[in-house]
This record gives sequence, structure tokens and C-alpha cells, in this order.
Amino acid sequence: MVDMIPPQANARDTLPLGLLAAAGFLSSAGSRVIDPLISLIAHDFSVTVPAVSIIIAAFTLPYGLTQLALGPISDRYGKLLVMVCALLGYAVFTTACATAANLGALALLRACAGASSAGLIPVCIAYIGDAVPYEQRQITLSRFASGVVIAQIVAGPLGGAFGEFVGWRGVFLLLGAAGLVVAVMVAMRRRGLTDRRGGHTVAAATYRNLLARNDARQLLVATALEGALTGGVFPFVAPYLRVTFHLPYAVIGLVLACFGLGAFIYTRIAPRVVTRLEEPTLVLGGSLLVATILAALMTSKSWLIFIPAQVAIGFGYLMLHTVMQSRASELLPEARSTAVGLFVFMLFLGQGMGALAVGASVGVWGYRVTLWLAAGGLVSLGVWLWDHMRRFPSLMQPA
Repeated sequence: MVDMIPPQANARDTLPLGLLAAAGFLSSAGSRVIDPLISLIAHDFSVTVPAVSIIIAAFTLPYGLTQLALGPISDRYGKLLVMVCALLGYAVFTTACATAANLGALALLRACAGASSAGLIPVCIAYIGDAVPYEQRQITLSRFASGVVIAQIVAGPLGGAFGEFVGWRGVFLLLGAAGLVVAVMVAMRRRGLTDRRGGHTVAAATYRNLLARNDARQLLVATALEGALTGGVFPFVAPYLRVTFHLPYAVIGLVLACFGLGAFIYTRIAPRVVTRLEEPTLVLGGSLLVATILAALMTSKSWLIFIPAQVAIGFGYLMLHTVMQSRASELLPEARSTAVGLFVFMLFLGQGMGALAVGASVGVWGYRVTLWLAAGGLVSLGVWLWDHMRRFPSLMQPA
């Protein structure tokens, strides 16, 4: 990973990319660390696994809703200030999750942590959008995503190991402490840095201007569907492994980590991939890869096949998602945080509603039928995005 955001003439005027990636790591870990712990939390609180899906929605829905305010606020007052405040809130509420006495209390604290976490990844993306020209942005975003996908690698084993040997509460204590450390580091580096801001307020006119564009509307709807068909589905791989193969939580965590490994591999080869393949090809290829592997897993008789499969799913997901992130960062350059915030709002709205829908579907039809349906939805989404991006050509220009 590069140390500074390119290609600024004076790198001292920008926050180190590694520190941005650390904020992304915490946000992603806070969301995904729950995955291998769903069954354990259900046991501790004497509820069913589908009932625990409320914890997933409790984090993702406030995360998305808060974007509607945080985007314009960060455009108005500065992205770095919002980032520091978000990290402090994340640290407080994530630590408090360790004290939850019941499922309702945990859901409430997760909601507060999700709302705080909303000021991390989206604001980092907007900050990168301010600093990096579009032709280099997808590559830079893939490098920033290293922190996010490393969280995918670490969160599963960490959550599984703590769940198996210590308990799920210790995970939240660790994440809360890490959030405080990163908050202090960003606050110390923030002084004297360039942080683009403007006179934008929380005004409906900004959103109306954005939604008046057909290309923006289609991208945002596709983003919600992507969230439902990926972020709403992926957490249920862990309980499927538990129910079907009776694996220990620590092993489940290691299997889930392979998703992050696949995504990390993509971040390493992204510069070569992006220069050789057009955006429509990337989104179609990524969605088809994830759908094919997800459907094939439902016929597997061995849990070992989930290891390479998770690598392929992580690779395909980032192949799809990075293109959509790049497009979102250029929807409204004069109010970039607002545009990225709306993009993330739609993504997490889809994830939250998707998690509830998948939980209900699992209760009625079981895991296999539910995940086959999700795979079919991903194929349809990929074809739609391929057509959309051919009709609305890429903003990228040859470097």
C-alpha cells in the first residue's frame, strides 16, 4: 500500500492512505465481526438465528440512514472533522456493546455504533475523490480497500476465536479500543491538512439535482440491489456452515476470512485489471463469478470447498463493487460527500432490508433455496449493470 494519496504535488497536504485504510478497517470489522458469532449470540440470549438477524440490520440501517445527514455535513464542515467525531462515537458505542444484557440492548448499541461508523468509509471515499483524478481513482480506491478487506480476513477468525474461547463480548472491547487509538491519530494529523469544504447545507435541492439524472437514479437503485444480494446474504454463510457441517466457530471464522483474502488479491492486481478491462466488463464478470460460486456451494457435500469458493467470491465482489464506488464518487463533484453518502445509504439500506428478507426466507424455505435465489438475482443485476454502463460510458480517460 502506498503511504500517501497520489498524485498530490505536496503529499504533506493529505492524510496518509494507510490511516484512511485503518478507519475503513474498523468500520468493516465492526460490521462483519458478528458473522461467525450469530449462532453463539442466539444461544446466549435464548433466541433463534433468524431473530439475531436484527443485529445485522441494527448496524446497517442506521449506517445508511445517517449518510443523508453526514454527507452534506462533511461537505460543509470538512471531511476530516467528521471522521474524527465518527471514530470517537464508534469507540464509545462499540465498547458499550460488550455490556449488553439482552438482544434488544445489543441491537440498540449496534445501531448507535452503525450510525457513528457511517462517517468513516464513505467520508474516506469522498476525501480520496477530492484528492485523486478519476483516471487514477479506481486504483487508489482499491488500495484504500485493502484496509476494508483485511478486516474481512481478520474479522472472521477474530470473531470465531473469541466466540469459541473467550466469548463475543471481548471482540467489542478490542474494536472499541482500536477505534479510540485511530481517532487520536487522525486528530493529531488533521491539523494543517487540506480539507476541501464548501457552502453546501443539508438541503433537499442537492438531492433533487442528483436524483433528476437518469444515470444517477439507475446507479443508486442498482446499489441497493447489490447490497441486498451480497451484504444481506453473506452473513448467513456462517450459520449455514454451522447447521450443515457442525463446524466449530473458530473454523467458521477462518473459512469466512478467505472472502477477505480474495478481495485483498484483487486490490493487488487491480492496476493491471482496470487498465485492460472496461467498467461494464468488470461489473458483469464480478457479479457472474459471485453468483456462480454461491449457487455451486449449495450442492457441495464438503465444507472444504468453501475455502477456495470464499476466495473467489471475495475477488468477484470487489471487482463489482469498486467500479460502483468510483462512479458514485464522481456523481456530484461539487458536493462529493453528499453523493457518496447517498450511494452508501442505498447500499446499506439494501443490506439491512436484505438481511431481514434473507432471515425470513431461511425460516420458510431454508438456506439452500434462499441462496440459490440470491445467485439468480446477482446474475440479473450483473446484466443490468453491464447494459447501464454501456449506455452511460465511463468517465475514465487514458492516463
